[in-house]
Amino acid sequence: KGGNLFVTTGERSDLQTRPKAQSLENALGKVIHITIEGRPVADNPFVNEKEALPEIFTYGHRNPQGLAIHPATGDVWISEMGPRGGDELNLIKAGRNYGWPTITYGIEYSGATIGEGITQKEGLEQPVYYWDPVLSPSGMTFYASDAIPEWKNSLFICGLSSKHIARIVIEDNKVVGEERLLADEGQRFRDITEGNDGALYAVTDEGNLYRIRKK
Repeated sequence: KGGNLFVTTGERSDLQTRPKAQSLENALGKVIHITIEGRPVADNPFVNEKEALPEIFTYGHRNPQGLAIHPATGDVWISEMGPRGGDELNLIKAGRNYGWPTITYGIEYSGATIGEGITQKEGLEQPVYYWDPVLSPSGMTFYASDAIPEWKNSLFICGLSSKHIARIVIEDNKVVGEERLLADEGQRFRDITEGNDGALYAVTDEGNLYRIRKK
């Protein structure tokens, strides 16, 4: 965006490293905003904070694997894999804290609560949308082509354990619809992009490539 790069990082899903998502002194559990030379973007929100990494754009993330820029608004969106439950879709705003692991809609894989077991706290961002049961979101893309008008500006998110592609309809920064695609294929969908022909192309962990169009 603007010739610069956004990079997402996870916090390694380890009890010892998990709290680092809330610290500005490291790059775990963050969205990073850098130039193509690898330097911090000049107007990043923490460039003037002495103890903070200047590359940080947002923090408090668990495992964000998908990032896409809305073709009409220019807003940055990420999909974020939660623990057991609580996968998230987040609208990224500079300097905001997205809460992990202080707040979450998920629980430990053991069934135990995470932290205080709360889902909201003042000063922490809420997801625009969350899944429970999980989607296990991976790569994602907005559909910008005019080839399929029904899909214009829809967000397509790959699902790993859910084994489908989710089409998300967004209006006024709210999710107003969700459609499951290729749910009968039994594939772990890893990444997706839009081709020059107006079709979507998705790859799976099983090594398959799908070309996706409306019938």
